[in-house]
Amino acid sequence: MLRDMFKKTYTRIDTRYRAPEAERTEKQEEEPGIPAGMWRKCNKCGKPIYVEDVRENFYVCPKCGGYFRVHAWRRIQMVTDPGTFEEWDREMEVSNPLNFPGYEKKLEAAREKSRLNEAIVTGCGKIGGNLAVIGVCDARFLMSSMGHNVGEKITRAVERATREKLPVVLFACSGGARMQEGIVSLMQMAKTAAALKHHHDAGQLFVSVLTDPTTGGVTASFAMLGDIILAEPGALIGFAGPRVIEQTIGQKLPEGFQRAEFLLDHGFVDKIVERKELKQTLETILRLHRKEEGTAGGDSVRNGGGARKQEESSDGIKGSLLSAVQNRAGAVIRSAWDSVLLSRKADRLVASDYIDALFENFMEFHGDRYFKDDGAIIGGIAEFHGIPVTVIGQEKGKTTKDNIHRNFGMPSPDGYRKALRLMKQAETFGRPVICFVDTPGAFCGLEAEERGQGEAIARNLMEMSGLKVPVLSIVIGEGGSGGALAMAVANEVWMMENAIYSVLSPEGFASILWKDSKRAGEAAGVMKITARELYELGIIERVIPEEEPACKETLPAIASYLDQALSRFLEDWRDVDPEETAFLRYERFRRF
Repeated sequence: MLRDMFKKTYTRIDTRYRAPEAERTEKQEEEPGIPAGMWRKCNKCGKPIYVEDVRENFYVCPKCGGYFRVHAWRRIQMVTDPGTFEEWDREMEVSNPLNFPGYEKKLEAAREKSRLNEAIVTGCGKIGGNLAVIGVCDARFLMSSMGHNVGEKITRAVERATREKLPVVLFACSGGARMQEGIVSLMQMAKTAAALKHHHDAGQLFVSVLTDPTTGGVTASFAMLGDIILAEPGALIGFAGPRVIEQTIGQKLPEGFQRAEFLLDHGFVDKIVERKELKQTLETILRLHRKEEGTAGGDSVRNGGGARKQEESSDGIKGSLLSAVQNRAGAVIRSAWDSVLLSRKADRLVASDYIDALFENFMEFHGDRYFKDDGAIIGGIAEFHGIPVTVIGQEKGKTTKDNIHRNFGMPSPDGYRKALRLMKQAETFGRPVICFVDTPGAFCGLEAEERGQGEAIARNLMEMSGLKVPVLSIVIGEGGSGGALAMAVANEVWMMENAIYSVLSPEGFASILWKDSKRAGEAAGVMKITARELYELGIIERVIPEEEPACKETLPAIASYLDQALSRFLEDWRDVDPEETAFLRYERFRRF
């Protein structure tokens, strides 16, 4: 197999592939009295830069932070462990499917200039000890346009990765389709996408890294299909180039349009990563997606795990946990309205506080892949005592500025779609999902309705019900209506002692039933919205004690309790068959 062969055969990076020290767009004049090659002028800020400084700074201008393009072999040097990269399909015959005049000469010139056979280098190497299939586009070769050979090399690499159960990391950099190959070039978009579909269906990881520029047919195919999409700062990313758009619409484009940061804000990129941090980021991603060998399943799990879950929900926790909360020495008996006020308290712990306290190596991902990144939902991958998990939270702000960015914890459709995207990703890779619920309700603005707020919530309810990985939801503050439920279709739902979970706010309840929102306190008393009341109704499985209301000072004690409870949850659900996991979640809600 490839893994055994890989231990014996390494192909070191060919030293013939050497690019200029810093790529330039115009010829620079040599400074008088300075040896050639020591100094260059940055083609972004125009300032003189010392070549060695640029090299040591990962080919980023030390003056302005501008990113120079790097060729394929230099990229491979930057991200792979020394001596571990083995190139695949190094030589391919010239393809001129349209018999385009002069195309062979153009290809020969590109090969002579770049010392590459084609516009992409593919192969296998290790990143931080993690074996992966790697492909790197090289803009020196016809602007890394995608012709038959580029599409073929990518497809072969992905197919081999699927067979060998290896992750794929592709670095995109391209001007788009190769005009000289016409419709055959267009077909490479479908071919590479289809190969990645098979790879995805096999449960294997694809990480796409977008560099400057990523445009045209590459953007509309493999580059935007990553399970995780990373981008370098400032990279140009778009389907149509800026010049084409300006000529079409007759308007000047705004500053920053189609740059990586623009894509992040609009939900199409998970994370922008500086070049110096890229190898470490990829190493973490690959490590968190390594598959464990062997999983339990079958009738023994069905009869054991499922029965245990039902017994504990009815008897195991019930007798001890509620009495511990109710009979705690010095416990303060609070009214329902007291709990409402505490759940909304300005200094109450938010989702990110719990994430920071409970998990290691949390890597936040962004965007719904449709329209926007919603600040009211945070989510990504992390480790809990070495176990990879997906963590998602509804996030309220701690300052006025942060509250505006987070929309006071009221998600838009984009936020729910982001959350669902991360949950489905977790299902693909067998990761448990931990959700922190804290929202006064889903955002009810004009734009939310235009983008389908109701559909987004309904889609979450349906898709979460069938997830084949364990899902735990913890209501940490306000659990408001369908906006909260869209993150709480879980195998177990827990609540903080002073949290609330309700069909709508007490103010809204009083306004609808009694036409008087001032009777909110009275409404809270009859709505059964406190953790204790919902535990007694069987709506939730666990109450998390708050000896003092949750805040920065009490976080260590609360985190210690949650750490133990989460460990038990993951242990209990670890060997439950995926189909049984989904069935038990269905049965949980079927009982209501």
